Amino acid sequence: MEIKTFGVIGAGQMGNGIAQVAAMSGLEVIMNDIKTEFVEKGVSAINKILSRGVEKGRMTEDEKNTVLGRIKTSVDLGDMAPADFVVEAATENEPIKYQIFKDLDATCRPEVILATNTSSIPIGRIAARTGRPGKVIGMHFMNPVPVMKLVEVIRGIATSDETFNTTWALSEKFGKTPAEASDFPGFIANRILLPMINEAVYCLYHGVGKREDIDTVMKLGMNHPMGPLALADLIGLDTCLAIMETLYDGFKDSKYRPCPLLRKYVEAGWLGRKTGRGFYEY
Repeated sequence: MEIKTFGVIGAGQMGNGIAQVAAMSGLEVIMNDIKTEFVEKGVSAINKILSRGVEKGRMTEDEKNTVLGRIKTSVDLGDMAPADFVVEAATENEPIKYQIFKDLDATCRPEVILATNTSSIPIGRIAARTGRPGKVIGMHFMNPVPVMKLVEVIRGIATSDETFNTTWALSEKFGKTPAEASDFPGFIANRILLPMINEAVYCLYHGVGKREDIDTVMKLGMNHPMGPLALADLIGLDTCLAIMETLYDGFKDSKYRPCPLLRKYVEAGWLGRKTGRGFYEY
């Protein structure tokens, strides 16, 4: 099936990034969230990034306006009815995602692929909430979406070859490099990345080093572009905690136990850049 209209559920940092790359690839985009202010903030974020591209000579003002003109906003999931492919990029919360997929299954045409940008929740578990498990797949973008080249494509146990191949081709259309992962908690990226971040939080918790020193060691010693604590703030500490809890629940292995300090920060509302405070102040 030819994909002309692309739906995105969630207008936050990940959702608006996905909407931007889809619109830049020539697709008509429907970006949905639960409140008008959220979708307006998402469009504003896209406009800001595109305007920076104009300033740097990467695109013209007309090209920017053309991309923005392809993005329609929505606060009603029923608006996804015309979509040919939908990616869910809502908060990393299982009950919320389950309800979204149940609603999308009732709204979208039977042939439409429903993808999730989940960081760690098993694809098969999400697919079971629909009547089209063969049409459900993981499409895990990296943050920030317009910059990062990787998309993890994750097959659930019931995902069809057609669904996988369509999603793989769409990732390439977006200018991304897809990598296939099996449906285990955390997949590849977060099964490796999040325990490292969690261990960095343990180092802070145990007083092994100050936040700046922990990040400096990983940047200069391991050649990482940013330190794990700064990266956690970029990802969102609530998302980091949710992923660690999924890993811990999925594997029942103590090495995945979330650091108490991470939990304490989340309970305090210190979620990173999006709230102005995490391991650093913004």
